[in-house]
Amino acid sequence: MLNYVILASALLPAIILMIIVLVRDKEHPEPMPWIIKGLIYGVFAIFASLLISQPLIAIGIVPQEYSNAFSATLFSFGAAAIPEETAKLIFLWLLLRKNPFFDEYFDGIVYAVCIGLGFAAFENVMYLFNAEDGWPLVAVMRGLLAVPAHFFFAVLMGYYYSVARFGHNPKRNYLMMWAVPVLAHGIYDAIAMTSDVSESAQGLLAIALLLFCNELRKLCQRHIKELLTADQSVYNKNPFA
Repeated sequence: MLNYVILASALLPAIILMIIVLVRDKEHPEPMPWIIKGLIYGVFAIFASLLISQPLIAIGIVPQEYSNAFSATLFSFGAAAIPEETAKLIFLWLLLRKNPFFDEYFDGIVYAVCIGLGFAAFENVMYLFNAEDGWPLVAVMRGLLAVPAHFFFAVLMGYYYSVARFGHNPKRNYLMMWAVPVLAHGIYDAIAMTSDVSESAQGLLAIALLLFCNELRKLCQRHIKELLTADQSVYNKNPFA
């Protein structure tokens, strides 16, 4: 019974965030098989990211552990942000390259969020089951921070993917759809990991992490609103669409 409770606790944050996105896409929803496919691709992205990060660690480009702010930042980008967001982007491209339903601006965010939350949900399951008796605290902290952070990174990736796909400064935005999520992810992890090794600054770093997450939230809200408005303007021009 306890295992089911832990599993539900691990999956619930991702489920809630997925529902929020699907509700926003209610006028022209994506087919559920493609949503499920995106979530599965997100799980695959975890293992693909290891194929990038582990060789970097093995040859010494990325440290195996961190003990100060510099090594924590290097680890954050080299072992987490760059491999994970690169893997997610690869699977987002695989999902969308022959997807006939990717025909609206907001669709890019929907599919990116599927991959991001598939990744976050599976990762959360692993963290909680490895936390032993401390799983309730891990569930709360990751449910409030880590899983929403993956959601934010996904919104950023999907936003730039869509605006590039529909012809808005594609050279710049194809770069941004990788660089912006990597930067956001790297900064998030760098703050969180630095707090692990800097007891004297943990309070300030915790505040910094919350403020950073709040700024990401506001930015993602603007991006979601912008793409929904763009889609609505297209359909308003064609009442028969």
